[in-house]
Amino acid sequence: MRGRTTVALERHDEAEDETAVSDEFVESVMEIVQSIPAGKAMTYGDVAAALGSRGARAVGLVLSRHGSELPWWRVVRAGGYPPVGHESRALEQYWQERMPMVQTPSGYRVDMERAKFLA
Repeated sequence: MRGRTTVALERHDEAEDETAVSDEFVESVMEIVQSIPAGKAMTYGDVAAALGSRGARAVGLVLSRHGSELPWWRVVRAGGYPPVGHESRALEQYWQERMPMVQTPSGYRVDMERAKFLA
């Protein structure tokens, strides 16, 4: 997925799933996340922007449902913070990959100035 293709988000009114994304969007997110090299990271917004979308939350939704086989820890929140609830597991991966990190009063974050990957 090197070409920048705009991928639309689909919305429908199912009670259990108010935010659905197209299969094309899911596949595109997975392809981009898979392409992030070890020691590099993108924010949820960066992944969305690479697809011509502003759907950072939709990227998070895709990773929460389909990301277990992907390097999910390489997609971080704005500011370089790891995914909520997965900080310890992400930190293990960051150490293994020698991800550039910065110490913060509340723990750590990925140093996006050094680690940012441009898809």
